[in-house]
Formats: sequence, C-alpha cells, structure tokens
Amino acid sequence: MHKTLRLFPVLILLIACANPSETVIVNNINGSWNKTAEQQFKINITDAAKPRDLVFMVRNNNDYPFSNLRLIVRLENEKTKKKTVDTLNYILAQPNGEWIGKGFGDTKETNFQYKLNYTFPNNGSYTIGVIQAMRRDILPGIEDLGLTINMAKP
Repeated sequence: MHKTLRLFPVLILLIACANPSETVIVNNINGSWNKTAEQQFKINITDAAKPRDLVFMVRNNNDYPFSNLRLIVRLENEKTKKKTVDTLNYILAQPNGEWIGKGFGDTKETNFQYKLNYTFPNNGSYTIGVIQAMRRDILPGIEDLGLTINMAKP
C-alpha cells in the first residue's frame, strides 16, 4: 500500500507534464542501418492550418565511424501522392571527435531540426521516409532514429 502511495505523485506528475500537442515516434535501428532500409514515420494531421516543428532525434554509440550523418528524407502526402525529397547533413561530433549529443555512457542523443514552422498542405495521412546516405551498405553505430512533431511556437 505504501509503495502505491509513493508512486501516485510520480504518476500524476507524468500525466500533468505530457504535452498533447507533441507526437514522438522512435524507430529502433539496433546499431546497424542498411542503406536500403527506409525508416518510416506515419503521421496523421487533423489541423493542417496550424504550423508544426518537425525534429529528428538520432541516438548513436561509439561504434559510429563518422562525425556527420547524411540523410535522404521523403515527405509524402498519402492522399495526393505528392512527394518532396530533401538531402540533409547533420553534424554529430565536434572537430576533436567529441560527440555533440547528450547522454550517459556510449550512447548519445542529438536532436536536429528538419522543418520549422511547417504548414502541411491539407489534413490527412503523411509518410516521412528516411534512408542513410553515408556510402556504406551497413552503417554501424546508429541505435535509434526518431521524429518529434510539435505545434510551432509563435
């Protein structure tokens, strides 16, 4: 009974801090990303008039052999089949080799802006597909790739 009472305030705090205007999707890559393995994020937009911030989250470990990460990102409207493709280059390490991301131990997490203050063209389902473009068939050291979608702040 006493353990339950101690957990109750923590549960209330977690519920109170949850942001209903935020969507977080994380794909587990398990430290080995094949260049043909597209990471997909399916999202449903119900209020296209409200601008959003789209941010990628990358978790890498010390097995990652580069200081940057190149991605090819495809954003597709499922209804109209209209696609946009972006090639992105994100920096994961400082010139001295120290990881930029935060975290304890070997795994570091870094957030990268993809689209800020972005207004989706209309309501409906969208797919964001991401492939690695690092010129390696198998890219070691990437643990997870995530997407966070927030309502843009004015």
